[in-house]
Amino acid sequence: MDPLNALIVLANFVIIPAMAYGAQLSLGALGVTLIYGILRFSNFAHADGMAAGTAATILFTWWLQALGVSLGPLPTALLAIPVGIAVAAALLLGTDRVVYRFYRARRAAPVVLVIVSMGVMFVYNGLVRFVIGVDDQNFADGERFLISVRDFREMTGLEEGLAIKTSQALTVVTAVIVVALLFWFLQRTRTGKSMRAFSDNEDLALLSGINPEKVVTVTWLIVAALATIAGVLYGLDKSFKPFTYFQLLLPIFASAIVGGLGSPLGAIAGGFIIAFAEVTITYPLKKVLSYLMPESMEPDGLIQLLSTDYKFAVSFVILIVVLLVRPTGLFRGQSV
Repeated sequence: MDPLNALIVLANFVIIPAMAYGAQLSLGALGVTLIYGILRFSNFAHADGMAAGTAATILFTWWLQALGVSLGPLPTALLAIPVGIAVAAALLLGTDRVVYRFYRARRAAPVVLVIVSMGVMFVYNGLVRFVIGVDDQNFADGERFLISVRDFREMTGLEEGLAIKTSQALTVVTAVIVVALLFWFLQRTRTGKSMRAFSDNEDLALLSGINPEKVVTVTWLIVAALATIAGVLYGLDKSFKPFTYFQLLLPIFASAIVGGLGSPLGAIAGGFIIAFAEVTITYPLKKVLSYLMPESMEPDGLIQLLSTDYKFAVSFVILIVVLLVRPTGLFRGQSV
């Protein structure tokens, strides 16, 4: 039995990837929960908004790379993220002015806005595919690994080596910074407090002199930033393909609902719950068990609960269970 090597294998293929994926889902779910908590509808176009901001970032990254600009060991895309955020913000604000504001002024039922957002989703999806294409797009550069398997083996003498990709470390660090800034903004600034008041009681907030259009504008700007950062981090860690981002809608919404739709803290918790569930259930445990069990008892099969092809099905099952058992989510859908 060799528990240390088993732990390294588990860290390589479950713990570290799930941490990075969970951070990406959390940032995406935060955007969904802000729209729900403040604007009172579920925005089904959010994942394709992520794709739009990421596509703009990729195009600008390629331009910087063509000019020879780089950040050395870090991805050049970090320099291009502000451009992606600006494009996403213009797109989301333009959509709000042209589409959502019409229904908001008439106090349309939330289900109407959900249906409208589905139409917007298909428009975004088609626009992104038209601009950047339908294939995988590579825009990552810099150092690929923060710690490589070979270096770890040489340092420790273990049979298994730990590998941490730069994109994984960057994802976790960036997510911590972004979440800290968001909570500081909501708790400490006047605009953030106005957004929370608007979320708690819209009519009372209006009577208090809060400008609803300012709240709406700031909300979309924050959502554009969260969506673009989440999308770029996901693209750097895995790959960028418009259809993949369309598929991310399910785990993002599952994260928001599991944590409690409308609760920022719940969105973060839900993101990591969904990520660890997806990665753990679809990972073959044969190698881990071979280190933990006597040689005579080593498993012959992969010991895999589900194929990776069914990764998103895990999100769906968890979502259904939570809706049946605890519809309000872990944090009872607290307001922003």
